[in-house]
Amino acid sequence: MSYNVAQPVKDTLEMEERIQKIISRCGIASRRKAEEMILEGLVTVNGVPAVVGMKADPERDHIKVKGKLIRPTGPRVYLMFNKPMKCLTAMEDPEGRPTIRDYLKRVRAGVFPVGRLDFNSEGLLILTNDGELANAVLHPKHRIPKTYRVKIDGFLEDRDIQKLEKGIKLEDGVTAPARVRRVKKAKANSWIEITIHEGRKRQVRRMLERVGHPVIKLIRTRINGLELGGLKPGEFRYLTPEEVKRLKKETMLR
Repeated sequence: MSYNVAQPVKDTLEMEERIQKIISRCGIASRRKAEEMILEGLVTVNGVPAVVGMKADPERDHIKVKGKLIRPTGPRVYLMFNKPMKCLTAMEDPEGRPTIRDYLKRVRAGVFPVGRLDFNSEGLLILTNDGELANAVLHPKHRIPKTYRVKIDGFLEDRDIQKLEKGIKLEDGVTAPARVRRVKKAKANSWIEITIHEGRKRQVRRMLERVGHPVIKLIRTRINGLELGGLKPGEFRYLTPEEVKRLKKETMLR
């Protein structure tokens, strides 16, 4: 079995590219994830472990990812997936936990998730084999907004909202300002909607814990202009050409 890769440019002056860019362009992973794979020793070039920043020619060089040879690919594929709870945002798991691959048996193209949701969260994920788009969506400079509907313990006071909208100091630095609105109250908890454009690990959960309102349930409902709509947990659909065009426009890709 081998991974598929986009056809390389034929101009010999442009044949060599950074390994992480090749992997991203192939549709195997985003550049950020590709760099992690290189650092973990999962990528080789002509039998030699690759290093971040190393260049290669995908036509001439023998590039393998996890022991699988990179080869030319077919058309680009773009999906919207509603990730259920207790599902790993990955295509495989050595511990045997459910992964998003389990829900994509009808998808023949090799796609990967753009970003992630933690095991106990659910909601919207974009899946694609377009590494360049994935990298652009994830890049902080594009400030792509992501909206979450969150059930929290207790009720947000005005001062809590002000803190979240100003920025919360976490272990890895102060967060960018968020947009927050109250949605619904219950007896001992409430629902809020929060929009951020950063992608730190468990960021929304950590922000709300810091203001004293642990998360009970978290659902990502929107990425930029893409909305889950009536898509049920575990279901997916293909993005329309207009939706793909909008994503590319927001990230300055054509």
